[in-house]
Amino acid sequence: MAQRMKAAVYCRLSEEDRNKQLESEDSGSIQNQKSMLLRYAMEQGWEVYGIYSDDDYAGADRKRPAFNRLLADAEQRRFQIVLCKTQSRFTRELELVEKYIHGLFPVWGVRFVSIVDNADTANKGNKKSRQINGLVNEWYLEDMSENIRSVLTNRRKNGLHIGSFALYGYEKDPEQKGRLRIDEEAAAVVREVFALFAAGYGKTAIARMLNDRGVPNPTEYKRLHGLRYRQPKNKNSTLWKYAAIADMLANQMYIGNMVQGRYGSVSYKTKQNKPRPQSGWYVVEGTHAPIVDRELWDRVQARIAQRAKPFAVGTVGLFARKARCAACGYVLRSSKTRDRRYLQCPNRHVAKDSCAGAFIAVDALERAVREELDRLTEQYLDKGQAEQSIVLCDGLREQENRIRNELAGCEERIAEYTKGLRALYLDKAKGVLAEEDFAELSADFAAEKERLEQTAAAGRKRLDEIQKRIEAGGSRSARIERYLHADRLNRETVDVLIDHISVGRRIPGTREVPVEIHWNF
Repeated sequence: MAQRMKAAVYCRLSEEDRNKQLESEDSGSIQNQKSMLLRYAMEQGWEVYGIYSDDDYAGADRKRPAFNRLLADAEQRRFQIVLCKTQSRFTRELELVEKYIHGLFPVWGVRFVSIVDNADTANKGNKKSRQINGLVNEWYLEDMSENIRSVLTNRRKNGLHIGSFALYGYEKDPEQKGRLRIDEEAAAVVREVFALFAAGYGKTAIARMLNDRGVPNPTEYKRLHGLRYRQPKNKNSTLWKYAAIADMLANQMYIGNMVQGRYGSVSYKTKQNKPRPQSGWYVVEGTHAPIVDRELWDRVQARIAQRAKPFAVGTVGLFARKARCAACGYVLRSSKTRDRRYLQCPNRHVAKDSCAGAFIAVDALERAVREELDRLTEQYLDKGQAEQSIVLCDGLREQENRIRNELAGCEERIAEYTKGLRALYLDKAKGVLAEEDFAELSADFAAEKERLEQTAAAGRKRLDEIQKRIEAGGSRSARIERYLHADRLNRETVDVLIDHISVGRRIPGTREVPVEIHWNF
């Protein structure tokens, strides 16, 4: 008796069902999808391996938990069929259609079937239909993103708050959607910060005073009060820091102006955001009650302007992002006193007993690194031995291999789009595809092909540059000689040779600061 084929049932719903009784219940639509798919599997004589269900997830969300479990199980060949209601339930991204449905699933021996739109990878003749479905779903995503962006932009321009949570010092007004009202408990701290700075206290001193009194910082305050907040990546998140005070003192929201759009999404396909130029912010004056009066605000801004120090744009410190505090792990911050530069832990003065507080002069750290380099150089008297022992971590070979792989994938997709354009033309000639549909689809195929060709050209150019850099580097021993015997350290040498430097607290009774260098070899 032949063994029955195993099918994995995948269901997805992008909007929360309003009829749910409990959070743990699946929505009615998910249940309907399951019933339809289970009935279809039974009619086909397939054994259901398992049901994978993502409720309240968008089709462009690549972090869907059940979706990723499905892919992992497919790679392990635990079933032979993936069964969905429609192709869009699986994904709305054309890129993932090509990657999985047309790419990896055949390699893993997995057949993809969607009932409503008749997508079936066992049917070689409907590949174009699946690609067209993918394009339509991709357009749907882009159009939906544009519509949402348009609505949000309009609300921003009208001064309505659209954020997930309110700025520290305010709370969302439950009676007026999109409006803020003052949270008096937090607002009292905001007013104190502005008053202290106007009175002559520095930002670090203000942070220390708040920490010494046990005043919770904005994140901790919201957590303690059961409010929504963004969890910072840094450690010691209960402490006030210099940066938090600096941001507060420059935020126009505290004088009643709604400021939004400081960050924007990179693409409709990702939730990643990036900072936007100030000219692109949405600022509407007088939308909510101010916490700080205009006279105090003006005095604070004048003092900030007076204390601003000019700096060299585009320069990077010798040990920037390389030196860390041995006690708390924070990256050391640069400061300057009487033309001498220092590195110190940002936690050094913000709270009692919070950190031992690393502190070292840049020239002293440079001497320590230089001395250690000289000591290591003496250990490699035989240059042949040094050539075999030291591995410079510039990653050029890794970059070369990665770009070659990306280039191969790009050229493969160019060939697919070329083939797709020919197939579209034949369909039009046979009368299968209407003229207007052909014009629209061929324009999209041609545009995507042109984009891929530009990407491939850029990749080839980058590959040529890397190969020239590898050739120009000369022999390994010559490159080692260049770094180990330089008269002074420079940023390139630090980047190539050093992973990071751990700086401790000065040993009492001495001028010695413990330094531990973690090399890249």
